Amino acid sequence: MWAPSSLASSQLSRLGARDLRGAAAVAPAAPAPQQLRLGCSRRRAQRVVAMAGSGKFFVGGNWKCVSARSASSALHAWGISLLDDSFVLKNHCSFVYPASSLWELALLFLNGTKDFVSKLVSELNAATLEPDVDVVVAPPFIYIDQVKNSLTDRIEVSAQNVWVGKGGAYTGEISAEQLVDIGCKWVILGHSERRNIIGETDEFIAKKAAYALSQNVKVIACIGELLEEREAGKTFEVCFKQMKAYADSITNWADVVIAYEPVWAIGTGKVASPEQAQEVHAAVRDWLKTNVSPEVASSVRIIYGGSVNAGNCADLAKKEDIDGFLVGGASLKGPDFTTIINSVTSKKVAA
Repeated sequence: MWAPSSLASSQLSRLGARDLRGAAAVAPAAPAPQQLRLGCSRRRAQRVVAMAGSGKFFVGGNWKCVSARSASSALHAWGISLLDDSFVLKNHCSFVYPASSLWELALLFLNGTKDFVSKLVSELNAATLEPDVDVVVAPPFIYIDQVKNSLTDRIEVSAQNVWVGKGGAYTGEISAEQLVDIGCKWVILGHSERRNIIGETDEFIAKKAAYALSQNVKVIACIGELLEEREAGKTFEVCFKQMKAYADSITNWADVVIAYEPVWAIGTGKVASPEQAQEVHAAVRDWLKTNVSPEVASSVRIIYGGSVNAGNCADLAKKEDIDGFLVGGASLKGPDFTTIINSVTSKKVAA
């Protein structure tokens, strides 16, 4: 379960409800993302670069489920105070979260049940999905088997994490071999919550990725910067460092999808503009060309994650180096997730 930093917790504990209301009124909103600059980025007009490799857009749904019974205690432990139009959560990004994210938070608290998962699966089974899209959903471990046995074969199933090596006496961990045994074909690795809350290092994550791939489990490899890193102009430095760790461990990129998820845009309602996301994606692709190979650079799909929703997905999808999405809260709403999946039509028009 996520917990705020000790500093944030102590700060929040000293604030009463009135103080929190006042803090929300005076606290500045998270600064608007600055336009990134990239001198080495190549523009590939009217060409969908990554489509040359797989031929398909990619959309993943990260179903981060929390039991409703834990909502009250979690709110207290996380130092969240609900206000008229927002809630304050001081985390590693130091954001004041807007009311639009309050509904998403509520969804996370209410969806951690078999009934909710069954309803979501039913919505996806009934949906009409564009054919030129690879779709993957990642439920919590305890629901993987339920989803695998009830979800249409049109959609594949992913885990949200996996152990770093061969299975053994590692209490609480799930091995790649176990994922294979239940027919789970994908795993999300390097997600910002595991980097910045659990403390997983670039090298540890890369070793996880390499071992999962060796067991024929495909990898959604996440990268992304914190707000303070972005404000310091270190977006590329951070992303390239994370990419280098992957490249030092991965020898075959055929089963890898890279997910750029700016941490400041995850679950906050804030999203990188299509131009900002495109520029980072183009930079990562150019990094792959220089440091891995031109073939890998042109074939690996680079997807965007960070408050993607039904309203902004079409504009993001039009960008040439955005090859799909890794979706959080919006993937918990069947109709919205369907819209995001079908945003591939915007990609086709742009191409």
